[in-house]
Amino acid sequence: MFPELNNLLNTTPDRAEQGKLTLLCDAKTDGSFLVHHFLSFYLKANCKVCFVALIQSFSHYNIVGQKLGVSLTAARECGQLVFLEGLKSSVDVFFRAQAAPHPLQFLREADAGNLQPLYEFVREALKPVGDGQAAWRCPVLLVDDLSVLLSLGLGAVAVLDFVHYCRVAVCWERKGNIVALVHDSGDAEDEENDILLNGLSHQSHLILRAEGLATGFCRDVHGQLRVLWRTPSQPAAQRDRSLTYQYKIQDKSVSFFAKGMSPAVL
Repeated sequence: MFPELNNLLNTTPDRAEQGKLTLLCDAKTDGSFLVHHFLSFYLKANCKVCFVALIQSFSHYNIVGQKLGVSLTAARECGQLVFLEGLKSSVDVFFRAQAAPHPLQFLREADAGNLQPLYEFVREALKPVGDGQAAWRCPVLLVDDLSVLLSLGLGAVAVLDFVHYCRVAVCWERKGNIVALVHDSGDAEDEENDILLNGLSHQSHLILRAEGLATGFCRDVHGQLRVLWRTPSQPAAQRDRSLTYQYKIQDKSVSFFAKGMSPAVL
């Protein structure tokens, strides 16, 4: 968890909002630091987290989490974290017999398009706990990242349908939150990615867009972060508020500052 990012968003673990969809987007840079922030943020907030990790291994997220003050291993052992490791699970889908449909079962289907097993996995992972079990504050679904599903042959409509059903189950029925990363390739011909990104943007309450610098690599400024607060139910003129900051990623933190106000420049 990065305290400076909490300050920008005006939130802390003890007063995390509920029922929200947060869209993380990266363009010409790596926005994974945002994923690590929200993962550690919600674990520290004592929320039940279902993490669908399609990019990196569990050990990778655990090493970064330890730098941010959380142990994913401990969270998984106590039942707070349910972790779907896409890299390892994909091997199971192809080479091991499954007694029940695997969350990534679509990988074996000739006509990929059915994400119902993945939805059922999320719904089961975040179901309310029974008596005698630890009580968590609210359920959270974290996905890193949805663009991978497009690369694996799914259409944008199928992914949007998956997010819609997850919003019903997590945000509306159980008053939880969803955080998802989508990569913006910047390719005008990638229509599926544009459909996915635009569709999620219209549904989101908060959009964090990490962008590379137009001038290229800089040792003291790694990129800029656009923060857009939205209220989807309000008219367009009343619902949007945005700010833009530049940032520098350090080993255990991220520094944010106004454009052109980097300490290295001043």
